[in-house]
Amino acid sequence: MFEKALSLGLGFAAASKEQAEKFVDEMVKKGEVNKAESQKLVEDLVRKGQEAQSSLEEKVRGTLRQMLHEMNIMTKDDYVRLTQRIGELERRVTELEGQSGGTAQLLPPTYP
Repeated sequence: MFEKALSLGLGFAAASKEQAEKFVDEMVKKGEVNKAESQKLVEDLVRKGQEAQSSLEEKVRGTLRQMLHEMNIMTKDDYVRLTQRIGELERRVTELEGQSGGTAQLLPPTYP
């Protein structure tokens, strides 16, 4: 769902450049902007649109992170940290069993 939202945002960015160019062309035709200024104006409009899009994407990411937290859903980073910690604990248990003469062997962790 998140990837679709980002793709949609990228589509808006491409459409925004076309819309900015059309808007500026109309301003040139009406004499409100001269041709020399038109390219800079398009670049400024596109840059501002990209900044707004980046801000929106960051807000969406923040909202999704908050929702995951509130729903108590594990993130990929949480999963990686836990599997690393389990691996470390298994290694330590194996070391301790070796020191105490234990014979139990732990299997290495499996990853999906």
